[in-house]
Amino acid sequence: MTDRSSIPAPADPEPVLAVRDLKKEFPLKKRPAVKALRGVSFDARAGQVTGLVGADGAGKTTLIRTAAGLLAPTAGTVTVLGLDSAADSIEIQSRVGYMPQKFGLYQDLTVEENMALYADLRGVPVAERKARYRILLQMTDLSAFTKRRAGALSGGMKQKLGLACALIKSPKMLLLDEPTVGVDPVSRRELWKIVYEMVEKEGIGVLLSTAYLDEAERCQHVVVLHEGAMLAEGAPATFREQVAGRTFLVDPPSGVKPREIQMRIAGQERILDATIRSGRVRVVTAEADKSPIIDSLSGPWHAEVENAPPTFEDAFMATIPQAHRIDLSKPAQTSTSAEKHGTGEVVVQTRDLTKRFGDFTAVKGITFEVRRAEIFGLLGPNGAGKSTTFRMLCGLLPNTAGEISVAGQNLRRSRSRARSRLGYMAQQFSMYGQISVEENLRFYGRAYGLSRKRLQKRLQWAYEEFGLDRWRDKAAGQLPGGYKQRLAMAAALLHEPEILFLDEPTSGVDPLARREFWLRINGFAQQGVTVVVTTHFMEESEYCDRMLIMSMGKTLAMGTPAEIRTLARTEKNPAPTIDDAFVALAEGTISGNDATPAADLQGDDP
Repeated sequence: MTDRSSIPAPADPEPVLAVRDLKKEFPLKKRPAVKALRGVSFDARAGQVTGLVGADGAGKTTLIRTAAGLLAPTAGTVTVLGLDSAADSIEIQSRVGYMPQKFGLYQDLTVEENMALYADLRGVPVAERKARYRILLQMTDLSAFTKRRAGALSGGMKQKLGLACALIKSPKMLLLDEPTVGVDPVSRRELWKIVYEMVEKEGIGVLLSTAYLDEAERCQHVVVLHEGAMLAEGAPATFREQVAGRTFLVDPPSGVKPREIQMRIAGQERILDATIRSGRVRVVTAEADKSPIIDSLSGPWHAEVENAPPTFEDAFMATIPQAHRIDLSKPAQTSTSAEKHGTGEVVVQTRDLTKRFGDFTAVKGITFEVRRAEIFGLLGPNGAGKSTTFRMLCGLLPNTAGEISVAGQNLRRSRSRARSRLGYMAQQFSMYGQISVEENLRFYGRAYGLSRKRLQKRLQWAYEEFGLDRWRDKAAGQLPGGYKQRLAMAAALLHEPEILFLDEPTSGVDPLARREFWLRINGFAQQGVTVVVTTHFMEESEYCDRMLIMSMGKTLAMGTPAEIRTLARTEKNPAPTIDDAFVALAEGTISGNDATPAADLQGDDP
């Protein structure tokens, strides 16, 4: 992504948002009040994008809702366009564009009807609407879809329609709460293009929260929140300077997977972060010294270590207080029966898998294999057919044609027997929100047929493995986002499945929770569990052994992360990322089938 922070801002831009010693508490009946914001102060200026980043529970959404005039401060002030957010909330709402995480589109109304409804609500004069619609439809590439129901749009198109509705009345300021969560890289780039067109052409100020730390590089100013307090603020370059000399890349030795190196390094003393990027392990150390990395990779694990230019993500991970860091040194534990089997056995297989809904074909002849203890990724733009394929693999949706075999069982003939050997974590939080964590786990344990004695043992495992013990009596719907994800995964693993299906498991969770999730999955895979996962975070696909990229129901490419990256290699871009390859494949500028080995397209080991 382009670093927009280097773009010169207007001379002395005026603040469009001034936050001063902002505090917000939410009282509870029998417990101390939740302190969502603790004395936060900063400015957002016209002609700039100000980014809000932080872990779950940092206070990002509370701050944006307060700026939108939807919440009143407990103490302190928020001034928007010179207006007080508490006293002048109605006036503020008429002058700013606001897009919450789940924008209120009316699913049964068409694109055009949704825009007309919001134009009515925002009081846009009828004479001005036609020209405004034309600009917004052109900006969002929705001109050809005005008669399509919002419910029939892909995820990325829904987000663009939501943004169009938020801009239906030309605002002086735009408030966006994680607008790119759950959309593919192509749609993310399109949404950012729209935002910067507004900033550069109309000079509006934008306050935007994001779960994607690479997006913070695009902002001119970034504010880091943690548990309601502001840890730091400044331009992305300022953050990068703070970790100069402390960021390194580790090249895995031949025959060693990057995730094995990562698990060896993560959690070691003086190591602040370890993640996988483009086939190498990226490490942030406490000091400008690579000896902690070298010490952890002695003996047969010897690997090349080199300095790397720092990124905002490196600085963010170094900024998080030590007391709140995840313990990365303890590998995940599972007693699954998969440990008894050797790797290499095919446990998931499709041949010419097809799914039709009436006249529409969502999946068109997909063929692949997944082997035991492999992490296999399903990737593709919104509307590519990933979720449909995923639901067929889990036995939740019957296939129209072709064959599926899971854990040695044909899903047409032995669906229930196959299901007993797999775990499934849905894209949306699927626990019962009104009942407690323990009640949810007991319900799922009984549904899986666990005996009372075995269920009690597995409950204790879940509490210890996922840190859920202190939350066991809390309603599942009230858990922080990262703990909801832990609960859902614990429920999927209660019956010790051999195969784990994860559908967008990290969508909407913060960078800390994503790291914890993948280290857990790495540990399970090392113990023999097979993982099939869909994700919109392209950097997460680096954890996969192999991946299949789909578009319009067809296979675009299949292979290891290294093979997929190679597809996008050019003279101008000799070291492309998975994101580069994904966008090029999705946009049709390169062809995966021309460059992917034929054996690999049949699902054989690369």
